[in-house]
Amino acid sequence: MTLVRCQPYHSPLMGMVTMKRMMDRFFNEFPTDDAPENVWSPRIEVVETDSGFEVTAELPGLEREDVKIELQNNILTLSGEKKSVEEKREPNVHFCERAYGKFSRSFQLPALVNTGGIKASFKNGVLTLNLPKEEQAKPRQIEIQAS
Repeated sequence: MTLVRCQPYHSPLMGMVTMKRMMDRFFNEFPTDDAPENVWSPRIEVVETDSGFEVTAELPGLEREDVKIELQNNILTLSGEKKSVEEKREPNVHFCERAYGKFSRSFQLPALVNTGGIKASFKNGVLTLNLPKEEQAKPRQIEIQAS
């Protein structure tokens, strides 16, 4: 998980960096010839707060038991499988965009995450992970002493 802060100005170099990130993402997510056409990947949102990070993953049609969360060498991996619904199809189905199959998303955690305090919840097809920051990484107010 790489977090980049938005800059209040735009420089020509930032445009090239942004383009490189877009190309990297395109080639990392591009299916290979070995991959089935129905490969899908859940959409992820990462939000930083003063106390930690919140990772939200949209997993429609999945149950809690269908999702696996692993942490190894400071890399957080979400994986699972969205199974196809066995239903009788009428011959007049003209269009279908639903995708099924296995998925896996991995994120490099910042060193300031307290990996022992990670909590996960799953509700209405949305997985939420709370990744608290280490105490020394949290911002704190310093009081000015009167002299």
